[in-house]
Amino acid sequence: MNGNPLNIIKESDLSLFEQIGNAGKLAFKDGEISKKNKLLIALAIDAAKHSENGIKALAIQALESGATKNEIMETLRIVNYICGVGSMYTAAIALKDIL
Repeated sequence: MNGNPLNIIKESDLSLFEQIGNAGKLAFKDGEISKKNKLLIALAIDAAKHSENGIKALAIQALESGATKNEIMETLRIVNYICGVGSMYTAAIALKDIL
């Protein structure tokens, strides 16, 4: 992946990069909670942490996993309630070209 921000880790420590990738595969595989819902949870966490790039990447993955625009927006309602409007500014910037 050309634009992967973790490429510097891949180039410097392939074992660490693979470990990160394996942790992600484990975290997001379908289980009692669907992959789609896990991605929405992760999107909420990234919005709470003001991670614009994370919100973008997770929104795209969530949409590809069957999430709807409305599901993403409902997820953000929870973030707004718990974390406040600052998170919404970050989410709005991140999602402007996606939704």
